[in-house]
Amino acid sequence: MEKTKSRKLAISFESDVDIGDERPVGGNEGKKGESKQNDSKSKGRVWEFIAIATIPMVLVLGNSMLVPILPDMQQHMGISKFQSSLVITLFSFAAGIFIPVIGFLSDRFGRKAIIIPSLIVYGAAGILAGFGAIWGSYAVVITARAIQGMAAAGTSPVAMALVGDLYDGGTESKALGLTEASNGTGKVVSPIIGSLLALIVWYASFFAFPVFCALSLVCVIWLIKEPKKDKKPQKLKAYIGNIMTILKKKGRWLITSFFAGSLGLFILFGVLFYLSNVLEKEPYNIDGVKKGLILAIPLLGMVTTSYITGSVIKKNGILMRWLMNIGLVAMTVSLALTIFFFKNLIVFIGLLTISSIGTGLLLPCLNTMITGAVSKGERGMITSLYNCLRFLGVAAGPPLFGWMMDKSDRIVFISVSVLSFITLGLVFFLIKPARKVG
Repeated sequence: MEKTKSRKLAISFESDVDIGDERPVGGNEGKKGESKQNDSKSKGRVWEFIAIATIPMVLVLGNSMLVPILPDMQQHMGISKFQSSLVITLFSFAAGIFIPVIGFLSDRFGRKAIIIPSLIVYGAAGILAGFGAIWGSYAVVITARAIQGMAAAGTSPVAMALVGDLYDGGTESKALGLTEASNGTGKVVSPIIGSLLALIVWYASFFAFPVFCALSLVCVIWLIKEPKKDKKPQKLKAYIGNIMTILKKKGRWLITSFFAGSLGLFILFGVLFYLSNVLEKEPYNIDGVKKGLILAIPLLGMVTTSYITGSVIKKNGILMRWLMNIGLVAMTVSLALTIFFFKNLIVFIGLLTISSIGTGLLLPCLNTMITGAVSKGERGMITSLYNCLRFLGVAAGPPLFGWMMDKSDRIVFISVSVLSFITLGLVFFLIKPARKVG
């Protein structure tokens, strides 16, 4: 697969032959031919972008689509709030544990060789979870969700490394912004889809997983052409040695980036869990599709911002630093204000939307810096470590927010605003990208 940067070669020919009536090379026809070739490339790239975007969207449906049905699951299966939160947490925890292993395998055997079987297992485990719900077996549902989490480790995290393999320059940052936007779009539409499917039966979402996985599978197989490996895979000892060298050299800002990305998703999923439970209680009594639409409002802010951010940052390190810090300031201030306004639903949702916009400024910048920090041979592991912490952030969100909700609503927002402020300080002092990243 060619890299995104198109290189124009200035080629001249010398000949003693009189070309007479032959048409000159270049001219209008040459321009037309070049234009057609560029159009063809552009169209092919659009389909490739779409195929890549389906992978993180499928992953995100795995959690966000289930958020609206957690209260129904508690009621129909006779489980506690904490047990229902484990349906989200165990999925993310299993993914987080397996991601580093999957990252190594993707560096060794190729990205598509990991993504394709992962999508198949992901969809099959969704069917198993659905039957577990029908049988009223919480153990089967939880086991199936853990299997889904293991398979999820081979989807979006590997897709991020694949983007780094396929593209460079501004197109890489745009593609990474698109994957983050796709991730966010999945978060926007999935509560609505989950609520609509729950109108049929509360566990219908589980049986929707294989449908979405099948669509993504077709796109990955037919629309993405993975570049050939230019050298033999490294042995495990040398591979780990290279990873440790990278962490020693760039660990200060890489680890800070990992933490910042994890915190952004911890807050996002924790707030979704909080909002989903609060909306169903007095005085709101909001359920079903209406609740799904409300849950989608903050996420829409994140999606739009992620796509725009990915499109404009290109490899501009100075702009990335500005946007990351502005994003964290927006998160810190808006979350601090929710301490006083969480009982006013309209203001509360507005503040959560501002926080989500801040997350949308932060994540595409982190993604671009991390994928550009390493060579192709180690990219899978580094992006996997990053995604591992992102998943663990998602896993920690619902149970910790549930625990804090039992103590006090104010404790929830005091905690996350303080965490955002600490992260702002770390990012401001420790992440100072070069003028041009990558």
